[in-house]
Amino acid sequence: MSNDLALVLSNQMLWTAIQVGGPVIGLALLVSLLVSVVQVATQIQEMSLTFVPKIVTVAFVLIAFGGWMLEKLTSFATQVISEIPSYF
Repeated sequence: MSNDLALVLSNQMLWTAIQVGGPVIGLALLVSLLVSVVQVATQIQEMSLTFVPKIVTVAFVLIAFGGWMLEKLTSFATQVISEIPSYF
């Protein structure tokens, strides 16, 4: 395996990971920021207020985008596995 091939595979893997994990992490971050602003404004420092909205958001995102995420991961895995003979 040449260095170029390793870099290409690493690049594809990282880009796929960003695309698959981005919606979950991005929306969880946005909800966390909004909850923090509400906590600061109301001076309520309850720990469950930070976790429950994030868990609900992550569950919603996984339900909404789960099929797309699975398709993205499956196509990446299929591409990498089908190209194994050309690596040697």
